[in-house]
Parts: sequence; structure tokens; C-alpha cells
Amino acid sequence: MPWSNQGGGSGGGGGRKGGGNGGGPWGQGGGGGGSNQPPDLDEILRRGQDRMKRVMRGGGGGGGASGGGIDGGVPKPFIFLLAMLLLAGVAFYGFFYRVNPDEQGIVLRFGKFHRWEGPGLHARWPYPIEEVSLPKVTQQRTIEVGTRSGAVGTDSSLMLTGDGSVIDVRFVVFWRISAETDVATGQTGVEQYLFNIAQPEITVREVAESAMREVVGQSPLQPLLTAGRQKAQGDVQKLMQQILDFYKAGIKIDQVQLREVDPPAQVIAAFRDVAAAGQDRERFIKEAQTYADQILPRAKGDADRILAGAEGYRDQTVAEATGQASRFLKVYDEYKKAPEVTRGRLFLEMQERVLSGTEKIILDQKPGTQGVVPFLPLDQMLKRPTDGGQP
Repeated sequence: MPWSNQGGGSGGGGGRKGGGNGGGPWGQGGGGGGSNQPPDLDEILRRGQDRMKRVMRGGGGGGGASGGGIDGGVPKPFIFLLAMLLLAGVAFYGFFYRVNPDEQGIVLRFGKFHRWEGPGLHARWPYPIEEVSLPKVTQQRTIEVGTRSGAVGTDSSLMLTGDGSVIDVRFVVFWRISAETDVATGQTGVEQYLFNIAQPEITVREVAESAMREVVGQSPLQPLLTAGRQKAQGDVQKLMQQILDFYKAGIKIDQVQLREVDPPAQVIAAFRDVAAAGQDRERFIKEAQTYADQILPRAKGDADRILAGAEGYRDQTVAEATGQASRFLKVYDEYKKAPEVTRGRLFLEMQERVLSGTEKIILDQKPGTQGVVPFLPLDQMLKRPTDGGQP
């Protein structure tokens, strides 16, 4: 048979276990009497798998049941290719890294800061020479402080106010890695964030709780429940930023937001009654202020009008008195010059004022007269109304 185990080689037996010179390129006998029929591929693959298993187990000798050609060279290309792929993967992931748009690459060489890289693909020395940290510098982080556990607030949410009351406070802190550079040390916010604090989130939480307790401890209860919440938020944010800057933590506080500010659950009903009474008080004060705003301008206007009338009457009386005094003085000056004439004039003027508005009868007391002198009242005739156009 053409591909039988009987070979025509000169090196020894022609069986499958013969010498190396008698085996063909596929591990079959094929010396001098070879044929052109193709090899059995299934048999070759099976032998290759067996060889790989022995290599993985650390075995693999020169001779054996399989032919020397199979043992000597078939699995080596596969092993080499596998090793090359493994080395390529290790080299790529060991020498290259990628920085995303929202990240900043911080390269440490032997544990010490060496450089920082922007977004993109960058090269580095493999660990332990260099290692890379990729903090998300544009991401805004949130931390909730005083969250509820069931129906009762946690211990961290109960705080003591300045007037000795207990209050349940729950709030949220919005923060990010600072983009500023410390002028004193020259460190960026990212460097401070990575190297100056070990656990940033725990640090922010503890600083937030400490700052809130300090602000609440300096404030009475009522403003925290009503109109003082905005001021408390700003004070806590300012105090947190001062503490973190003192720690050089590289953290910027964007906002502190009070979610709930309530009395403890055991006394919340009484606090609601107190709050309702306070609201009624504020409403009554505003109504009284509105009434006062309406009454006071009106009363002020009446007072101004009375004062203006009194001042006018005073000025008029003073002016009339002054005029009469001046007239009397002038008459007196004329009287001193000619007393008789002045007395006669005064008498006639007085008679004119007295008799001008009365009916008059003139009696003539001279002898030989009738006594009554006819008097034609021209002034009354002029005032008499006309009758039909006739005088």
C-alpha cells in the first residue's frame, strides 16, 4: 500500500516505530516507495493535541508511540505564536494607557509624582517603575449626611441647637476635585487630592458633619426651621471649604443643600403646634402693620391740616392786630397835630358807620319849622326792583 507503515528506507525497520530517516514529513512511512495521496488531517490534529497536552504537563521525550517528527517540530509554532500574543498583550497594557476626557493622568515614578497627562493614549514604563492614577476631575460627587434608617433618623442626623433643642438634620454635599493650584506649595488640586488625604469621601463626610454641627450649635432652633436655612447652608459651605483648604485636600465644595430639618419624631407634633402658633403670630403682626400703615398717614395728614389752619389763623390775627395798631398810631399822630379836627373827623366817621344801615328821620329844632324835614332816600330807591321795566 502506498501509505502503509512499510517503508523503503535504509535506516532500519520499515514500521511506524522506525528511524527518523524512514518517516515522511507527516510522520508516515514514505521512503523509496512513496505515493502522492494526501495525509490524514484528523490524525495529525489528534497527535498535535496530544503533544500540546504533554508539553503543558511538562513532559515530552524523544521517542515514544508517536513518531519523532511529530514530537520534534509540530507544536513549536503554536507555542511560539501563543507566547508572542501573550507578550504583545502584556507589552501593550504594560507600556500604554488611555486617559478619558473627564480624567487626568497622574504618573508616579517609584511612588513619587513625576508628571501629569491629558486625555488621549500615552506611554509609560511598566510597574513597578511607573504607575498611573486616573481621577475624574470634572465629575461632581455627592455625599448624603444624616440619611434615615427606617423611620428613625441615624445618630449622625441628631444635632443640638444653640438654645438647647434637639433637631434632626439631613443634608447633601456637592463637591468635586479642585482645578486650582496652591500658590504656597505649587501643587495642583489633583495632586493634593491624591497625595494629601487617604480617603477623600470619608474626609468630606466627616468635615461636613463637623461643620454642620458647629453651625447648628450656634443658631437657635426657630430660624433653622423657617427663614434661616439659606444662611445655614452658606455658613456650612464656607466652613467646610476653610477646613479642607487647611488640610490641602484639593477638594472644592460646590453646594450644601439642606434636605430636611425637623424636630425628633417623638416631639414633632408639639413642634408643629409651635410652628403653627408662630405663623399665626407673624400673620397677626403683618395685619396690624398693614392697619398701622393705613391709619398713620391719614392721622398725619389731619394733623398737618390742623396745624396749617392754626398757623394761618395765627398769622391772620397777628396781621390784623398789627394793622389796627399801626392805624391807631397814625391816627394818634394826626390827632396830636390837630385835636379838634381829628375829633370831628372821628365823630363823623363813627356816625357814618352807625347810621348808614338804618332808617333815618331828620328833625329840625329851629323855631318856625315843622320839625320833620322831608328826606328822600335815594339809596333805597336805587335798590328797589323794577316792575315791568318801569322805575
